[in-house]
Amino acid sequence: MGKRKSRAKPPPKKRVDKLDTVFSCPFCNHGTSVECRIDMKNLIGEAICNICQESFSTTITALTEPIDIYSEWIDECERVNNLEDDSAYEKA
Repeated sequence: MGKRKSRAKPPPKKRVDKLDTVFSCPFCNHGTSVECRIDMKNLIGEAICNICQESFSTTITALTEPIDIYSEWIDECERVNNLEDDSAYEKA
């Protein structure tokens, strides 16, 4: 006589934490005032501050998340600030 087959338990599901969709504004520093919206129909991502009305738009892909849009906005702000700093040193 053979052994009975034991039923293997399925592995536990991994918990995936939700990413933020609301961030602090790089211009007015007001916490939780920037909201990111994703328009998959037109492939446009937009970050808008509800306090100072600053906004940023970028093209997106199917894998883009709100944190990606906000990160691109921060990177673009830093790039513009570095260009302004470089030009100020050249004039002096």
